[in-house]
Amino acid sequence: MARSSGEDQSWRVSQLPLPPRRAAPLTLPSFNAFSIYSSWGFHSATQDSVDFTTGAHNFTPILSLAEELGMYVIIRPGPYVNAEENAGGFPMWLTTGAYGSLRDDDQRYTDAWSLYWEEISRLIVPHLVTNGGNVIMFQVENELDGQWTDIPNRVLNPALANYMQLLQDSAREHGVDVPLSHNSPRMDMYSWSKDFSNATGNVDVVGVDSYPSCWSCNLTECTSTGGEYTPYQVGSYYDFFAAQSPRQPSFVPEFQGGSYNPWGGPQGGCPDHIGADFANMFYRNLIYQHITAISLYMLFGGTNWGWHACPLVATSYDYSSPVSENRELWSKFYETKLLTLFTRVAKDLAHVDRLGDSTSYTDNEAITTSELRNPETNAAFYVVMHDDSTSGTQETFKLRVNTSEGEMTIPRRGRDITINGHQAKILVTDFTFGGKKLLYSTAEVLSYAVIDGSEVLALWLPEGEAGEFCVKGVSSAQLSHGSGVEAFEAQAEADTITISYIQRSGLTALDLDGSKVLLMDRETAYRFWVPTLDNDPFAPPEKTIFVQGAYLVRSAVHDADGHALYLTGDETESASLTVFAQRDIYTIYWNDVQAPITSSGGGIYVIETEGPAEFTLPELGPWKSLDSLPEIKEDYQAYPPAWVVAANTETPNPTKPASNNPVLYVDDYDIHTGNHIYRATFPTTDEPPTGILLNMTGGLAFGWSVWLNSKYIGSYHGFSYIGDEIASFSFDNATLKDGGENVLVILMDNSGHGLRELAIEPRGITEATLLGPKDEYDFTEWKIAGTAGRRENIDPIRGPLNEGGLYAERLGMHLPGFPDDDWEETVAPGETIVVPEAGVRVFRTTVPLHVPEGLDVSISFRLTSTSDGTFTPSDDAYSNRLRALLFVNGYQYGRFSPHIGHQIDFPVPPGILNYDGDNTIVLTVWSQSAEGVEMKVEWLVNYVHTSSFNMLFDSSYLRPGWTEERLQYE
Repeated sequence: MARSSGEDQSWRVSQLPLPPRRAAPLTLPSFNAFSIYSSWGFHSATQDSVDFTTGAHNFTPILSLAEELGMYVIIRPGPYVNAEENAGGFPMWLTTGAYGSLRDDDQRYTDAWSLYWEEISRLIVPHLVTNGGNVIMFQVENELDGQWTDIPNRVLNPALANYMQLLQDSAREHGVDVPLSHNSPRMDMYSWSKDFSNATGNVDVVGVDSYPSCWSCNLTECTSTGGEYTPYQVGSYYDFFAAQSPRQPSFVPEFQGGSYNPWGGPQGGCPDHIGADFANMFYRNLIYQHITAISLYMLFGGTNWGWHACPLVATSYDYSSPVSENRELWSKFYETKLLTLFTRVAKDLAHVDRLGDSTSYTDNEAITTSELRNPETNAAFYVVMHDDSTSGTQETFKLRVNTSEGEMTIPRRGRDITINGHQAKILVTDFTFGGKKLLYSTAEVLSYAVIDGSEVLALWLPEGEAGEFCVKGVSSAQLSHGSGVEAFEAQAEADTITISYIQRSGLTALDLDGSKVLLMDRETAYRFWVPTLDNDPFAPPEKTIFVQGAYLVRSAVHDADGHALYLTGDETESASLTVFAQRDIYTIYWNDVQAPITSSGGGIYVIETEGPAEFTLPELGPWKSLDSLPEIKEDYQAYPPAWVVAANTETPNPTKPASNNPVLYVDDYDIHTGNHIYRATFPTTDEPPTGILLNMTGGLAFGWSVWLNSKYIGSYHGFSYIGDEIASFSFDNATLKDGGENVLVILMDNSGHGLRELAIEPRGITEATLLGPKDEYDFTEWKIAGTAGRRENIDPIRGPLNEGGLYAERLGMHLPGFPDDDWEETVAPGETIVVPEAGVRVFRTTVPLHVPEGLDVSISFRLTSTSDGTFTPSDDAYSNRLRALLFVNGYQYGRFSPHIGHQIDFPVPPGILNYDGDNTIVLTVWSQSAEGVEMKVEWLVNYVHTSSFNMLFDSSYLRPGWTEERLQYE
């Protein structure tokens, strides 16, 4: 889209090599590329290792799938990716401060990233489009501005510039020869563009990220950092690219698809302000502003595997994305598809100049228009929307356009064009489809195909609105199928015919001298699909067909002689599908089952598909349980390898701890994720201590609990907006020992490392001071228990961020196959889970699941606090102050803290869930209240669809089981 005619054409998408083709492709509806991060932290569990082969660490199947789908790929390997991930995707061993401040040319940091960068570069090279693959761009770093210390005078920041250059030189050295790109988070830093300067560190393609409707479902996050938030306020991208990179593609590497929902955000996310209307207006506004390429962030966010991976987000990263977290399609997906189907066939849009943007194009000053024109074909695209983008009024108008037949005001005969609410439209002139030309249209083009040598053009309008279009090269029009329009009029003159109509619900087909025009309303267009017959990412119209009425169409392919058509997809219910395909089709299959053809003629077939059968989940339970905090018992012995003595007197971290303690930062002892346990000893003196002061940092929503000599003495419960806290606890509830050592146990929740420069902010205890009548007390010893293995990655399939240091996690009680025969059965199916006092218990159950072949059953787990269904208890209401972790077949898939909020539903996909066998479900419940806590856990069916996707694929390798070596971490 949107290239200026005077620019270097070397970046034109049409010049990209084609990927290999396959006979029976899958397709993603209308999207032609996807971008994907590679997380250094996920692939590099230890300093001297990089894993690109084990389980989900294997990148190659993703790239092979791109070839099968016929999609291009943009690789975003970091080394820093942000993504609201733990430390922004840095490996945890990098966060100690020993490698400098990070993201600069410090030799220590350079040495750290070099192995990963070399390996990811070598891995990608065979898949580059220049080598016959699909990878078209390789992003260097992520959202790293700061090339200049003085922008107007171009005073370079050498540490950052050298770093960016080192990354590029290394990628080139190891064979990456596609364009190198970068994304800026802001439009005022002007970094890394060859058009802006010839300085060190510049990349081939620069872009800017934009989240105009707030990147967070909690709008206060945007107002606190970015000033006043105005819904539906568009940005000034055209001016930015004109100044920053006028000879490069106007690229938005991240444009808002959804938002993340932070700790304390609203339950259910934020569909109201970034739903279908957002997609309609904002995505068209990007075309209005001459944007070349858009990558939606996120199209599907899904769930972060392990809450440790995301310090800002509880689990979900998809709120109001076009594809929901549970994989369901909703109106925003369908609305987005309306535009991307159009841009796929609007080939002239790939090379246009913006000739004007103003309110002078229409007879209504409330409407503004951007005129984009292809200088080679004279095809034009008029993007119309409210001049005040925040306005949601209904406006009608006529539009002045310039066509090959001269200037005219449209519509010429029918009712005026309508913009109703937060909407925009792209109206075309001289739009070529096959061998014919659409002189103009006040309805939006959806797509077109060329079937049996004849054109089939699809147009859409919101129901109740008027449309008018004029086609050159035809002299007659006849209604041939459907009854979705009224006030239909056809006016022939010379070699054109002009059609005016009112769009009603449904699909109508017109015959125009052998060609067809399909007219449909928005809801009908939502279920309109254009599958390709091969995997060419340019989707030639001669290699596509139309299918209307399905929830999802995945693929279409002919048999060898062309008389059978095989369609695959998903369906929510029994449905009638209308297929526009070759006239010599005798048989149509839907998901390999022959579909009854109830009518046919002229290449239009109506087929019937069956809906899904009902499916019921078995009950969860009964649950067995066990104490998961034996560390507070008097007879517990803290031995290695579960425990490490914390005796360091110095730390590389720039934030220095209090001088009266050894270093108690967990990362200094190779303990990085999840809950960890401190065990300190001190003697009883003549004037014994009466309490303790703790200064701790653990990330947003973190907390801790404290026991002295097995007695609970208090908790810090945490807040969604606080990442460090100082608190004092009295020893009144405990008894100091007359002889021997007193044992202080602190269970701390680590919510992960911060982003950017905060990645090296320490986690753990900054100060621990015994309080009492004496000026100073000394601890005898400190020990820390954390993730089993510490320096080892003992579960390479699930990765280094999956586990913490709870007793249950260290011993592998969350894994399939852990021996629990001697556990007590405490909770019947459907009953409330109770932890009667301060402490931690682990609950286990194994449940069989058998999903019939041909069904997609979406399953979520729901965690609720039974005494309070809301998430806004008063600060002094300490009931149900709990921290629960959900493990599904060993994967941490949910974190639940009802006093902090927000999420209660946790979708788990097939592969993690075994759809044809046993599933191990484990819950650890940490009570931060002396009165105890209670909660419920259940699993729910989100939906049942018939599907061509095989949910019974062999996924056993993703669920490795328990081994006895875990027992050493007791």
